[in-house]
Amino acid sequence: MQKLNNNFQSSNKDLIIINNEKIFKENSNFYCDNLDLKILPEGLDRHYRVEYIVRNSNTKGNQKINLKNIKIASNIFKFIYFILKTFKIPNATYLIVCITPYTFFSFLFLFLFRKKVFVYLFSSGHEEYKHILGSWFVWIYHIMYKVVTSYSKVIVCHERLFDKNKSNLVYISRLDDEWLKNQKEAPLDKIRLLYVGRMSREKGIFDFLNIFDQLKEDIWFSIVGNSKNEKISNNNIKLLGYVADPKSLIDIYDQHNIMILPSFTEATPYVVDESLSRNRPVIIFEDINYIVRDKRGIFISKRDKDSFLSTAKYIMDNYQEIQKDMKKNILPTKNSMIKEISEIIKKK
Repeated sequence: MQKLNNNFQSSNKDLIIINNEKIFKENSNFYCDNLDLKILPEGLDRHYRVEYIVRNSNTKGNQKINLKNIKIASNIFKFIYFILKTFKIPNATYLIVCITPYTFFSFLFLFLFRKKVFVYLFSSGHEEYKHILGSWFVWIYHIMYKVVTSYSKVIVCHERLFDKNKSNLVYISRLDDEWLKNQKEAPLDKIRLLYVGRMSREKGIFDFLNIFDQLKEDIWFSIVGNSKNEKISNNNIKLLGYVADPKSLIDIYDQHNIMILPSFTEATPYVVDESLSRNRPVIIFEDINYIVRDKRGIFISKRDKDSFLSTAKYIMDNYQEIQKDMKKNILPTKNSMIKEISEIIKKK
């Protein structure tokens, strides 16, 4: 599997990263729950002088962000104020992460002042708005999407998110060397399912829980994520909560034999590569069959109990052969992702 050199050289240029997500501040330390919020700015800070503009969170997350220059806004006016303050930095480059109302209004000011702007799309806002808010709101997102992508350089993690001839493709990843070494044998006494992700509607987890409750077989199912407030009556389901430590998460993958990703929409989900790096097959539903690409070990099921059970049993019956095939995968790494994004920004 792919491993890249860790030696990066800073360009000593200023990069302002603008993100709609929320970060908690305690004394001089910053915390979040979304690992992406940590990986991207920390990684790019090794190439640039990064200033990170985000929203305020009232809840302390489990991920400590090792970045000094973070500006946290409690409202949209403070958010825009922080952006306007950066205009005194000569030749700064701006990276907008995803398109939301906050980042859209930020872009309008950047456009008016003729700033150099990149927008990084790692999910389909059209599909997320549809599943979260309903079809009526998709047109609102589409207007923001058209304006921002028409007047900025676009970086995507999947070809379907924008015109491939007008965008820059990167292969996203959270993997480092720890994920790629010390492979463990999978327990094969029964189907041991694992889900890693948010407990949200667009992730399809609630839909899958309904399917799982219909199964009569002795199958164990563990959920890693923000599941503290969920009420689960099925004794075969175990809520593991949020797991911040990568080594602990690797150990959890190793204790299971199939990862389930029931999402209705995805771009390039990190958890798929995490599972494949531990030689654990993945089941997805037809809605996101486009994520397979050339990766081995991903199986597509219909969104019903019979098709899912048939797919899971096929994997268990052919586990060793499937694992042999999975070893041919060449997976991107966290370092390769950051290097790709940095080089795209430098070239423009």
